[in-house]
Order: sequence, then structure tokens, then C-alpha cells
Amino acid sequence: MLALDFSILSVSLPVIGKDLGFALNDLQWVVTAFALPSGGFLLLFGRTADLYGRRRWFIAGMALFTAASLFAGLATAPWMLLVGRALQGFAGAMLTPAAMSLLTTSFEEGPQRDRALGINGALLSFGFLCGVVLGGVITQALNWRFTLFINVPLGVAAVIAAPLLIKESRNAQAPRLDVPGAVAVTGGLLAIIYGVTSAERLGWGSPTMLLILAAGVLLLAAFLLIESRAAAPLVDLRVLRRRTVSWGNLTGLITFSMMTAMVFLLTLYLQRVRGFSPLATGFCFAALGVAAVTGGAFAAKIVGRLGVPRTLVFGLLLQAVSTGALFLLGLDSGLALFLVATAAAGFGHLLAVVGYMITATSGLPNEEQGLATGLAYTAQQVGLTVGTPVLSTVAAARIAALGATGTAAGSILGGVHAGLLVDAAVLLAGVVIAVLFLRQRSAPVAAEPAEASPAAR
Repeated sequence: MLALDFSILSVSLPVIGKDLGFALNDLQWVVTAFALPSGGFLLLFGRTADLYGRRRWFIAGMALFTAASLFAGLATAPWMLLVGRALQGFAGAMLTPAAMSLLTTSFEEGPQRDRALGINGALLSFGFLCGVVLGGVITQALNWRFTLFINVPLGVAAVIAAPLLIKESRNAQAPRLDVPGAVAVTGGLLAIIYGVTSAERLGWGSPTMLLILAAGVLLLAAFLLIESRAAAPLVDLRVLRRRTVSWGNLTGLITFSMMTAMVFLLTLYLQRVRGFSPLATGFCFAALGVAAVTGGAFAAKIVGRLGVPRTLVFGLLLQAVSTGALFLLGLDSGLALFLVATAAAGFGHLLAVVGYMITATSGLPNEEQGLATGLAYTAQQVGLTVGTPVLSTVAAARIAALGATGTAAGSILGGVHAGLLVDAAVLLAGVVIAVLFLRQRSAPVAAEPAEASPAAR
């Protein structure tokens, strides 16, 4: 539901702008207003769910998300929509780590948890990709407001069903919340996400941009210093030192950022080079969604046969090769290649998602699962947020370079090609990281007990 909501408005932005009177340059705030709180508060709310009850936090987040969706759908002015989207993002940061930690604490490590994470990964990827398709269909058939109203009955059903179907789960020790650490990490994440999402508008080299990013880095550095001295830290630094947590979440950030960037580049290709409508563009991504669901259906079996590290490597490699193959797209050819390569990329992406989620949450006690899933979803949310602005800058630079010598469509195609090549290169770097730091070991290392998790074996 959250993944669907993140993407469902993307193809409707021009219609929303015309309906509510957004200036063209301000349309990005419809996405950014959601991304800022949903990424910035994830880590804090992951720990809060551990302390005060995961089911309680999930229900509160779902209720707020449902109300915010209704408010945003009823918007009659830009500020109303932006407030609603911000509340949606805030609520998403509440319920996402709570939901995932409820899942991981409900299943013991092994095949059952792997299967559950596979289904969750399939729903996550399918929701994001369905949002791209449904956004065009709903906007054209009904109205863009129904892309928000669709959350209301789903949210109400979840709020009613959760107390009946889900048992409460929390950390019985319940230490006090680390307020200084929470302020530092939330401020740092908000600054970095805001900076990156504003880069295309402000310019990567602008003083304002550099100041925002520098403030984010300093706040995160201060957070690490605070946590090293706190009696009851928000994040136990021993958890961050685990290679399965640190390197595993980095691969998660890579696979999500490069998938969302690929979808953006290919949307640009379909609409600006091939002249497709938003509805036709959405349907072109159907193969990607089907492949993601298929990957989820087989993920647990693949993990059981290959092991977690090899599944992660295979998924990243398949996503990289498939993304690189899209370099062969032409001005008026390559639709078959588009469908096959995006399907393969979706399948690989799903395997990488399941692999990194298992890696990043395994080997930790139940009382740390809210933190672990908060870290994993922070990596995911930052990835979803930063990939598009970074690679759109690459594409824009190439388009500008080709603009003086070629046609408009040819220049855009060249920019898309440049972005896809960088996308594939970053994914290959993720493969190298997984091979070097998350490789399968024959036995645990006695000197490093924090690294002897099942995900690394």
C-alpha cells in the first residue's frame, strides 16, 4: 500500500498541477513532501515501535495514513495537498518499520521467515510498479483524487483487522528514548534527502545545496558521536558495525535507487522519445510488475538453493545486465527489448530486495528487530528518493551536450542512454560489494561474534 502510494501520483503530476494551480517548478514538492518525513523519521520510529509496542504503533500509523490520504484527496489548494502528502509520509515512517518488525518477530530465522520476506518483497515491488500503471489508468478513467482515495478503504480494513489478527510485540526492557540521538539522526536524514531531491532545481554546485548537504553530514556525524556515549542509544553501534547490517543495507540502497532511476529514465524515453501517453507508458511497465511478483513467488526457493549471499549477488547482477541492455533502445525500435529487459530487471531487483532484507535483519534478537527493519527501510527510502535526481542530472547533462548537434528526440535518447549506463555501473559496484563483504563463509569466525549471522553463512 505504501509502495503503491509512493509511485501512483508520478504520472498524474501534470494533471494535478493544472487542477490545483501548481507552478511547474513546484510540482516536485508533491513527491518531496512525502519523501522527506517518510525517510527522515524511519529510524526514530523503528526504535519507538520496539519500545512502545509494534502493533500499537502500526495501528496508529495506519490510521494517520488513512486520514491523510482522505485529506490530500479532498485538497482544493496546493498547500492542502502538500500537507496531506507530508502527513502520509510521516505516517508511513511510523507503520513501515512496525509492520516489518512484526513480520520478522513472528517467524523464526530460516525458511519460514525467508518465505515471508519473499512475499513482502514481491508486494513491495509490485505495489511500486502497480502505482506507475494504476496512476495513469485511474487518472484517465476517473480523476487523480482517486489515486489517494484508494487508500481509504484499505486503511480502514487494516485498522479494524490488526487488533484481531496481530499479537502485540515490544522490547520488554523498554529503556528511555535517546532524544539527542533521535534529533541528530532525523535532522541529518531530512537535510540529506531534502538536499538531494532539490539538487536539480538548485544545482549540485550551488552554495545553498552544498550547505544543506554539509549540515546533513555533520548532523549524522554528531549522531554517531552521541550514540557512542549514550547509556541507552537509539542505535547500538555494535549493530551498525555488523557487516550484514552496514553492507547489506548499502546493497539495498543501491538496488532501490537504481530501479526507481531506471523507471524514471524509461518513462522519459517512452513519453518524450516514443510519444506514448501516460496510460500507454504505465502499461509498458506491466512486464516489470509481473516479473516482480514471479520473483516473490520463487524467492524463498531460490534462497534455499543458492543461499542468501549468492541470491543477493545474482539479483544485483541480473538487474545490472538487464539495465545495461536497455542501452540498445532506439528512436523508433526496441519495444520488445524494453519488455524483456525490464522484466528481467524486475525479477533481479526482487531477488536483491529479498536478499538484502534477510541479510540486514538476520542474526539479531527480537528486541532489535524494530531497529533492524528501521535501518533496512531507511536504506530503501533513501534509495527511492535519491536515485532519480542523481541520474536525472546525468541525463540532463548529456541532453544539453547533444542539444546543439542533434534532434530533440535524439538528444533525449542520448541522455537516457547515459543515465542507463551509469545505473548499470552502480549496480555492478553493488555486486562487487556483495561479493567482497557479504560472501558466504564456511564457518563463523570466533573473533567476530557479531558477524556470525545466518545471513552470512
